Amino acid sequence: MSDQPARLTQVKASRFEALIEGAEPNSPTVEADNLCQLGHYVLIEQSDLRILASVHRSSVSDDGIHLGLIPLGEVDAEGTFQRGVRNYPTPGAGVRRVDADYLRQVFAKYRELGFELGQVSNRSEQLAYLNPSALFGRSFTILGQSGSGKSWTVASVIQQAVEAMPRAHIILLDLHGEYCWRGVQGQIHSSFREGTYRYVDARALEIPYWLMTYGELIDLLVDRSDSSASIQTAFLRETLYSLKKKEAERLEIGFVSIDAPIYFSLESLYQEFKAANEMRTDFGKTKGPLFGQFDEFLVKLQSRLNDVRYDFLLKPRRRDNSEALPKLLRDFVGLGEPRCQVTVIDLSGVPFDVRPAVSAQIGRLAFEFNYWNPRRREFPLLLLCEEAHAYIPREGGTRYEGTRRSMERIAKEGRKYGVGLGVVSQRPHELSETVLSQCGTFICLRLTNPDDQTYVRDLVPDAESDLVDVLPVLGRGEAMVMGEAVPLPTRLRVRRPDPAPHSQDVDYHTAWRDGPEDLDVEAIADRWRRQGRR
Repeated sequence: MSDQPARLTQVKASRFEALIEGAEPNSPTVEADNLCQLGHYVLIEQSDLRILASVHRSSVSDDGIHLGLIPLGEVDAEGTFQRGVRNYPTPGAGVRRVDADYLRQVFAKYRELGFELGQVSNRSEQLAYLNPSALFGRSFTILGQSGSGKSWTVASVIQQAVEAMPRAHIILLDLHGEYCWRGVQGQIHSSFREGTYRYVDARALEIPYWLMTYGELIDLLVDRSDSSASIQTAFLRETLYSLKKKEAERLEIGFVSIDAPIYFSLESLYQEFKAANEMRTDFGKTKGPLFGQFDEFLVKLQSRLNDVRYDFLLKPRRRDNSEALPKLLRDFVGLGEPRCQVTVIDLSGVPFDVRPAVSAQIGRLAFEFNYWNPRRREFPLLLLCEEAHAYIPREGGTRYEGTRRSMERIAKEGRKYGVGLGVVSQRPHELSETVLSQCGTFICLRLTNPDDQTYVRDLVPDAESDLVDVLPVLGRGEAMVMGEAVPLPTRLRVRRPDPAPHSQDVDYHTAWRDGPEDLDVEAIADRWRRQGRR
């Protein structure tokens, strides 16, 4: 059946139909190179015109086997593949399967870059090479439901980047401690080779409150649903600017922005709000104009200050002055000691409700670092955000508004300043549409949720939207890669990361058969009280 000729029967802008006339549908075997196999590449030839396409659908009728084809691009006289179809064939053009030699030729232009992500699913002998400049130079995304292999893919992408480009600079936000974790004896384990990474507990890194922008401070301290929220934000702006202006005069800085990374005392901020909230005149007979307007603000700020989980943010011990900024930036981008390619920032110990603010701050630090770096083109950064939907939401007007704006700015403008953004999510339909629409490459693992599939289909290039239909049937660790970083849309098996991340599913059978009979419940209670998982 695979040797029988096929002919185009219908041509549309983004869809072709072909027919294998008289083909016998009841073949006892499925040949590896069968022209009818879904996902296989075929070549449409007519005179000097050659179009590369992918088999998307097949069906049988009395006159033979019908194929639905997705045109991917044109092949020129030298055999070079180019995306997009400018010259269309007409019905009657011949269709034949693509041999292994040609597929190797397509990937050959990226082979020398050394960035290999896995094997083409239906051609196990063919390695899938990507263009790292196209992948990291534009935003990219790794999408897949829980258990599909997202952490595996993230680890593999970073490992391949470090191997191919030993001077990489990658900042990874690790929300669940999957990429660096402590063993039973307290030793650090990682999914990256020794000497290539630096593990940083976000609490130990101390990204202090005074580095937060005005918008991020609002997200942290102001309840937007409070009836006095607008008054609180206005007074916060006035007070914050006044405190920073005093520090700028000490540093001999002529002009200061409200978002400048300049130290200010949180205690002074609290006292300014408290004084305005309790102001009375005429010997206490007349209430001040802001009397009682800041009750909720003061309660919220005081509760944050009294909560030890927020000490790393609100009570910094090392980053308690403006002069601490350069050392923080060195540690942040991997130029501290020891120097490394990957900085893993562990957010698993950070309170859930403050993770968005800290994540936004980390993203903004990456952006601002290279924005002010005159050698940004020689020192590009990649910020990789795990579980991005948790702090870059699709819906606006939430308490994560400042965080969302910060990350969307990187997605839209980061490539101009050498700051790449990678977003990882298991719920793409909850992720900012602005961020996803800026992605140049989509690495999509298994997605069975219809809302997620529809959302992704609307965002990928039109010519590749039908390829989203394959997402529900992808195996674990298998991905459909679409976009600028891959020479053509490719279904591949992601290379197994070595070492692997600490994200394996719990083995209930083994645990319930051979697990412990008792636990140190006192230690569990102590961790809970201390709000520390280690």
